[in-house]
Amino acid sequence: MKELLQKSWPDKVSKTLTYRLGLRPLHEYVKQNANHTPNHLAYSFYGKELLWKDVDESVDKFAQFLADQGVKKGDCIALFMQNCPQYIIAHYGIQRLGGIVVPLNPMYKESELEYLINEVKIKAIVAGQELYPRIEVIRSKTKSIEFVITTNYSDYLPDEPTLLLPQELTLEKQQLKGSYDFIEILREHEPYSKHVEIDLWNDIGLMVFTSGTTGRPKAAMLPYGSALFKTAATIHGNQYESSERFLTVAPLCHIAGMVMGVNIPVYSGCECILLTRFDPMTTIDAIEKYRISAWYSIAPMNVAILNTPGVEKRNLTSLKANASTSFGVPVTEQLAYEWKNVTRGCIMHEASYGLSETHTCDTFMPKDQIKWGSCGIPTFDTNLKIINTETGKLAGPGEKGEIVIKNPGVFKGYLNRPEATAETLRDGWVYTGDIGSVDEDGYLFFHGRIKEMIKSSGYSVFPEDVEAMLNEHPGILQSAVIGVPDEKRGESVKAFIVLKPDYVGKISEQEIIVWAKEKMAAYKTPKYVEFLLNLPATSSGKVLRRLLKEPERKEV
Repeated sequence: MKELLQKSWPDKVSKTLTYRLGLRPLHEYVKQNANHTPNHLAYSFYGKELLWKDVDESVDKFAQFLADQGVKKGDCIALFMQNCPQYIIAHYGIQRLGGIVVPLNPMYKESELEYLINEVKIKAIVAGQELYPRIEVIRSKTKSIEFVITTNYSDYLPDEPTLLLPQELTLEKQQLKGSYDFIEILREHEPYSKHVEIDLWNDIGLMVFTSGTTGRPKAAMLPYGSALFKTAATIHGNQYESSERFLTVAPLCHIAGMVMGVNIPVYSGCECILLTRFDPMTTIDAIEKYRISAWYSIAPMNVAILNTPGVEKRNLTSLKANASTSFGVPVTEQLAYEWKNVTRGCIMHEASYGLSETHTCDTFMPKDQIKWGSCGIPTFDTNLKIINTETGKLAGPGEKGEIVIKNPGVFKGYLNRPEATAETLRDGWVYTGDIGSVDEDGYLFFHGRIKEMIKSSGYSVFPEDVEAMLNEHPGILQSAVIGVPDEKRGESVKAFIVLKPDYVGKISEQEIIVWAKEKMAAYKTPKYVEFLLNLPATSSGKVLRRLLKEPERKEV
């Protein structure tokens, strides 16, 4: 299998991975960048420029504040913000103390935050000013939180922004009681001067929430080395140059966005133009104004830009590399052809295959040997095999089975979930729960999911998570959630609900949807609701979601 997987390895890419500044955690790369190129641009945020010396000093000041609050190695600190420079600074400030970064999606609502914070025992949260009210609501139910830091994104805006600002960047700054202000912390503290030793492959630097194979979200524990390895492998496999100027639009709280926006600029020392969110015209303006050379996108973003009036008259010729993920819209040869035309030469291709448990980017697409419909070939030092789900034996070329992965970037397990860990992580191999195949040239093809996770707008939605929140409704007796095809989102959530007798005929499907919108993130909210008398289940009471997917399903 190893020979097959390396059959299409590009001639221009070495099979040996060499780390630019050696085997050290990425927060030390920040300091090395500041020492070697202090006046080199690190990040630009709507025209606000941060040099590497600025980033490093801010990271150290933030780390000193955390140390003064008693934060120590192994403590979990959550980031609950939109994309912004504060996110980068806080991420590496936490890790400089040996702390664990826990990203929280800014779309999360109160009930979701309560569960996740208590699951990991979050010690502190860094939150956007507009998100703080959600934390206030649950403070009495989240006893582990010792303090909260809030920030107004405008603190990192220039007097005259160079790009159109999204609404959240125009909010008037408020003094919020019960929280520390991010920018004041940096003004009042001296840089942290101590050094915390990090065991690169065993100390945990990041916890991301994922379902694994089943259940509500669990915290996947990723060591510091995972970020270093996957970032280095992504850069070298994609043949990014040291002179690249990256555009980051994808959410930093998402593992793929984290690699592209938090890790790659730091590892490579390249410039990064950071945007809070995607807007077609703003993205076009950024590519043109800043002469962007590399961008990670989601395919619907490319489609939106292609459909923007007048885009053919814009100068997007600086863009040379565009790795894109097929969420909702597949990355096809036709789409890539249209993108190449409007940019006058940019190579667009499927980004990679990966999951949170492996710090993503387990494959890369050889840019001179693109195979449409595939996820590319395994990256450096990555073993991949396809296991026949019926026989348990190794599948041959073209045969479908479960994708199983092993490399230095895989997680150490799920926090406090030994059974779930044993199910997914076996002898260093991650059993992904995904169905795939490897063709005769060693390219991986993804065919679907064994597990019942729903992929909506690029986000993972766990049925049990949505069901648990739906069941908080006073009129719902039982619920089951599945994914249904959606041309825009990839999948949307559909909920099957059994009402309590007193509510039958007194509440509508639309009222359930409206109620759900107030309780959970938009991508989790059911777009469709259907009432049933009973849910299909085994004799032990386990709901059979697969029966709900059958086109000729009968009322049960």
